[in-house]
Amino acid sequence: MNLHVIDETSTLRAVVLGQPGSIGDIPTIDQTFDAKSYESVLNGTYPTEESIYKEMSVFEKVLLKYNVQVFRPWTLENCNQVFARDVAFVIDDKIINSNIIPDREDEKEAYEVVYDQIAYSKIFNLPEKAHVEGGDVVLFGDKVFVGLYSKPDYPQLKTARTNLYAFHFLKELFPQKTFIPIELKKNDFDPRKGVLHLDCAFMPIGTDKAIIYKDGFSHYKNYQLIVDIFGENNLFEISQEEMYFMTSNIFSISPDIVVSEQNFKRLNHHLEQEWGFTVERIPYFEISKMGGLLRCSTLPLIRN
Repeated sequence: MNLHVIDETSTLRAVVLGQPGSIGDIPTIDQTFDAKSYESVLNGTYPTEESIYKEMSVFEKVLLKYNVQVFRPWTLENCNQVFARDVAFVIDDKIINSNIIPDREDEKEAYEVVYDQIAYSKIFNLPEKAHVEGGDVVLFGDKVFVGLYSKPDYPQLKTARTNLYAFHFLKELFPQKTFIPIELKKNDFDPRKGVLHLDCAFMPIGTDKAIIYKDGFSHYKNYQLIVDIFGENNLFEISQEEMYFMTSNIFSISPDIVVSEQNFKRLNHHLEQEWGFTVERIPYFEISKMGGLLRCSTLPLIRN
């Protein structure tokens, strides 16, 4: 397999879609890894395996409709494998193994079905102290935006997933690219006060547009930099409530086709009526209760 991913929107040819089977028991409060899951468990609204399966099946059908080759990891017993983006990510022709949180380390073995088709020289493992997950890595041609958290309380926060060490490691691995650090606000218990990954606050779409939640950034200068790159008229700004429902976490099949949650009415209308996108609306609300949405569920391997 010749890996090739340089952005978030070029025509998709091959992708890994997470696995909804055998997700195990509903976690306890102490077993949750993010604020949204924490809230869902606390409120008794954590999704059932049946509802997760239904939503992911609809997503898979949309991908197949556009002739995308869909890979699935092996099903591990009693293991939540929905969010493929956390496990690994592709930049250019290389796949980077994420150093995910230790409780989820078992998920990696289920991806052997994919790794067996990739040249060993294109697979990269990170140093142990380099923490990064794919949701924090957003590609835009020669630019790579990386969401991170660099404050001293990093080790105490479950929602702090990418550190400065990983940022510099990736920067050295891809010297031809410009890496842009984006410091994110974090909160382990209130999903309205922090963001888990960069793709929960920022997502390029099309060739020159993006969805953005500026209050997810710790520094206003990061928001202003994105405005400078894309232009104010090419940004769709979402509210705190829209961020809470993960409105930026949509997924592009091509520069003019996006998959979006059916309840994102304001966004979907804008994409179609103002910007001319084709929007494939699907139900994904139940999965959002676990702290991720459409982009989180995917690991693109080949884009044109």
